[in-house]
Amino acid sequence: MTQRLHLVFGGELISPTGTAFKNVDDIHVVGIFPNYASAYDAWKNEAQRTVDNAHMRYFIAHLHRLRDEEAAASSTEELR
Repeated sequence: MTQRLHLVFGGELISPTGTAFKNVDDIHVVGIFPNYASAYDAWKNEAQRTVDNAHMRYFIAHLHRLRDEEAAASSTEELR
């Protein structure tokens, strides 16, 4: 069974129209969630909590799209 993990993270952006963070050391990692619905709920909570700051943005990253379980492991991955 394939897991469809989602990462919710955010922080203050340089410009409200862009996606570059003002300070990557201050990125808030909300968490990793087992499905989109729970990730969306966490994203919505953080987005509503910071709604008064136009420079704050939260994102949902689809971690399951970054890894192909059928592909051979990279050489660095095999060094574990």
